[in-house]
Amino acid sequence: MRRFINIPLSLMLITTFALAQSREQSTGTVQGDARSAAVVRTEIGNPLPSADDVVTKMLELDARRQSELTGYTAVRRYVAANKQRRAEMLVRVSCDSNGAKQFTIVSEQGSGAIRKYVFQKLLTEEAEASRRGNRNSNRLTPDNYEFHMLAQETLDNGPAYVLKVVPKTANKYLIDGKVWVDATDYSIIRIEGRPARNPSFWVRSVHFEHTYQKVRQFWFAQSTRSDTQLRVFGDSVLTIDTSDYLLNPPASHTAQIHEQAAFVR
Repeated sequence: MRRFINIPLSLMLITTFALAQSREQSTGTVQGDARSAAVVRTEIGNPLPSADDVVTKMLELDARRQSELTGYTAVRRYVAANKQRRAEMLVRVSCDSNGAKQFTIVSEQGSGAIRKYVFQKLLTEEAEASRRGNRNSNRLTPDNYEFHMLAQETLDNGPAYVLKVVPKTANKYLIDGKVWVDATDYSIIRIEGRPARNPSFWVRSVHFEHTYQKVRQFWFAQSTRSDTQLRVFGDSVLTIDTSDYLLNPPASHTAQIHEQAAFVR
């Protein structure tokens, strides 16, 4: 089940950490061509709500959506490349009603070092981060962040509030950056920033962008791009694109099926 203010953050920062670890454990680095984000920004001069009001509604409506979502499956594509190496991995992700994720590798090709030290590490650490006991310390909540209202902008899918998020601790799994919150249903639809703490000595700087897509009333991860400047070894880029979301049946529908099956027996 997608925790829209939790697990994607872990994914993005695990991405940067895994890239750094691949540099420490192998001779390969990754790099790719830059691509522009499909965002149209237009500042609006209307009075803005306070950051506290936006965050309160965001948490309230997220809890409601979580109670309605019984899980999903999707397909995710990882790509990492530079002038010397390139790797891809296609993965099927399954998320249950509690938010726990499982990953099945469908296909993979390219650099063995990237697949082992980047892609495999991403899958292992995201699966671990999705377990219930590991979530609270990474969530976008007032316990972990200060929120400051910046502006209202118009993205491709409509108006959104832009909030500055400042981590309260220098945790490599927290972010220092901005979030875009949909002005209608108060779901996070875009995140941009850097880790609160440098994930490795080899990493000079990290910048990431994370976007979401709407499936019915839910917002799910769509794309992640992480740009990392490595000491001596140059720039690196990793992209993760998720598609083909299929929602699990509602709990009431599942219960009805079980009742019908029991009646037949």
